[in-house]
Amino acid sequence: MSSHPNAHAGHHAQSGHGTLNEYLIGFVLSVILTVIPFWLVMADVLDSKSATIGWILGLGLVQMIVHLVYFLHLKPSTEGGWTLITLVGTVLTVAVCLVGSIWIVNKLHSHMMPHHQIEYVPESSRDIIRR
Repeated sequence: MSSHPNAHAGHHAQSGHGTLNEYLIGFVLSVILTVIPFWLVMADVLDSKSATIGWILGLGLVQMIVHLVYFLHLKPSTEGGWTLITLVGTVLTVAVCLVGSIWIVNKLHSHMMPHHQIEYVPESSRDIIRR
Protein backbone atom coordinates (compact mmCIF):
# COMPACT_ATOMS: atom_id res chain seq x y z
CA MET A 1 0.00 0.00 0.00
CA SER A 2 1.37 3.37 -0.96
CA SER A 3 1.87 5.99 1.73
CA HIS A 4 1.70 8.87 -0.72
CA PRO A 5 -1.62 10.74 -0.31
CA ASN A 6 -2.08 11.38 -4.06
CA ALA A 7 -1.14 7.88 -5.23
CA HIS A 8 -4.78 6.91 -5.63
CA ALA A 9 -5.62 10.11 -7.50
CA GLY A 10 -2.71 9.52 -9.88
CA HIS A 11 -4.07 6.09 -10.72
CA HIS A 12 -7.42 7.59 -11.66
CA ALA A 13 -5.75 10.17 -13.88
CA GLN A 14 -4.01 7.39 -15.80
CA SER A 15 -6.97 4.99 -15.99
CA GLY A 16 -8.65 6.97 -18.78
CA HIS A 17 -12.13 7.67 -17.48
CA GLY A 18 -14.38 9.05 -20.15
CA THR A 19 -15.61 12.54 -20.63
CA LEU A 20 -19.25 13.55 -20.63
CA ASN A 21 -19.09 13.76 -24.43
CA GLU A 22 -17.88 10.12 -24.68
CA TYR A 23 -20.62 8.94 -22.34
CA LEU A 24 -23.26 10.77 -24.40
CA ILE A 25 -21.93 9.26 -27.65
CA GLY A 26 -22.02 5.79 -26.05
CA PHE A 27 -25.54 6.37 -24.76
CA VAL A 28 -26.87 7.57 -28.13
CA LEU A 29 -25.23 4.67 -29.97
CA SER A 30 -26.67 2.21 -27.43
CA VAL A 31 -30.17 3.62 -27.85
CA ILE A 32 -29.91 3.46 -31.65
CA LEU A 33 -28.56 -0.10 -31.51
CA THR A 34 -31.49 -1.07 -29.28
CA VAL A 35 -34.21 0.65 -31.32
CA ILE A 36 -33.15 -0.83 -34.69
CA PRO A 37 -33.64 -4.52 -33.70
CA PHE A 38 -36.91 -3.62 -31.95
CA TRP A 39 -38.11 -1.94 -35.15
CA LEU A 40 -36.97 -4.90 -37.28
CA VAL A 41 -39.14 -7.25 -35.24
CA MET A 42 -42.16 -5.05 -34.59
CA ALA A 43 -42.49 -3.76 -38.18
CA ASP A 44 -41.65 -7.16 -39.68
CA VAL A 45 -39.25 -5.42 -42.07
CA LEU A 46 -37.34 -8.43 -43.38
CA ASP A 47 -38.99 -11.34 -45.18
CA SER A 48 -36.82 -14.02 -43.60
CA LYS A 49 -36.78 -14.76 -39.88
CA SER A 50 -33.21 -15.99 -40.27
CA ALA A 51 -32.16 -12.63 -41.70
CA THR A 52 -33.90 -10.84 -38.84
CA ILE A 53 -32.12 -13.00 -36.28
CA GLY A 54 -28.82 -12.41 -38.06
CA TRP A 55 -29.28 -8.64 -37.97
CA ILE A 56 -30.28 -8.74 -34.29
CA LEU A 57 -27.20 -10.78 -33.39
CA GLY A 58 -24.94 -8.54 -35.45
CA LEU A 59 -26.31 -5.34 -33.93
CA GLY A 60 -26.05 -6.94 -30.49
CA LEU A 61 -22.36 -7.63 -31.11
CA VAL A 62 -21.83 -4.01 -32.20
CA GLN A 63 -23.63 -2.85 -29.07
CA MET A 64 -21.35 -4.98 -26.90
CA ILE A 65 -18.34 -3.32 -28.52
CA VAL A 66 -19.88 0.13 -27.93
CA HIS A 67 -20.34 -0.71 -24.25
CA LEU A 68 -16.78 -2.01 -23.94
CA VAL A 69 -15.29 1.09 -25.55
CA TYR A 70 -17.50 3.92 -24.26
CA PHE A 71 -18.55 2.69 -20.81
CA LEU A 72 -15.84 0.23 -19.73
CA HIS A 73 -13.10 2.24 -21.50
CA LEU A 74 -11.55 -0.90 -22.95
CA LYS A 75 -9.09 0.43 -25.50
CA PRO A 76 -5.67 -0.83 -26.59
CA SER A 77 -4.06 2.13 -24.81
CA THR A 78 -5.75 1.43 -21.45
CA GLU A 79 -3.29 -0.04 -18.89
CA GLY A 80 -0.79 -0.84 -21.61
CA GLY A 81 -3.27 -3.06 -23.45
CA TRP A 82 -3.32 -5.75 -20.74
CA THR A 83 -7.02 -5.31 -20.04
CA LEU A 84 -7.87 -5.86 -23.71
CA ILE A 85 -5.54 -8.87 -23.96
CA THR A 86 -7.16 -10.40 -20.88
CA LEU A 87 -10.65 -9.88 -22.34
CA VAL A 88 -9.67 -11.47 -25.67
CA GLY A 89 -8.10 -14.44 -23.86
CA THR A 90 -11.20 -14.91 -21.74
CA VAL A 91 -13.55 -14.74 -24.74
CA LEU A 92 -11.42 -17.26 -26.65
CA THR A 93 -11.32 -19.64 -23.68
CA VAL A 94 -15.09 -19.48 -23.21
CA ALA A 95 -15.66 -19.95 -26.96
CA VAL A 96 -13.39 -23.01 -27.10
CA CYS A 97 -15.11 -24.55 -24.05
CA LEU A 98 -18.58 -23.84 -25.44
CA VAL A 99 -17.93 -25.05 -28.99
CA GLY A 100 -15.96 -28.06 -27.73
CA SER A 101 -18.73 -29.05 -25.34
CA ILE A 102 -21.37 -28.80 -28.05
CA TRP A 103 -19.19 -30.83 -30.43
CA ILE A 104 -18.52 -33.54 -27.82
CA VAL A 105 -22.19 -33.86 -26.84
CA ASN A 106 -23.20 -34.03 -30.52
CA LYS A 107 -20.64 -36.78 -31.21
CA LEU A 108 -21.70 -38.72 -28.12
CA HIS A 109 -25.32 -38.46 -29.16
CA SER A 110 -24.62 -39.70 -32.68
CA HIS A 111 -22.55 -42.63 -31.43
CA MET A 112 -24.76 -43.68 -28.54
CA MET A 113 -28.23 -43.41 -30.04
CA PRO A 114 -29.29 -46.11 -32.52
CA HIS A 115 -30.24 -44.73 -35.90
CA HIS A 116 -32.32 -47.72 -36.96
CA GLN A 117 -34.31 -50.26 -35.04
CA ILE A 118 -32.40 -53.28 -36.29
CA GLU A 119 -32.77 -56.22 -34.03
CA TYR A 120 -29.84 -58.58 -34.13
CA VAL A 121 -30.63 -62.19 -33.31
CA PRO A 122 -27.63 -64.47 -32.89
CA GLU A 123 -27.56 -67.65 -34.99
CA SER A 124 -27.82 -69.87 -31.92
CA SER A 125 -31.06 -68.20 -30.75
CA ARG A 126 -33.02 -68.33 -34.01
CA ASP A 127 -34.50 -71.75 -33.26
CA ILE A 128 -35.89 -70.51 -29.94
CA ILE A 129 -37.56 -67.48 -31.52
CA ARG A 130 -39.23 -69.50 -34.30
CA ARG A 131 -41.02 -71.79 -31.85
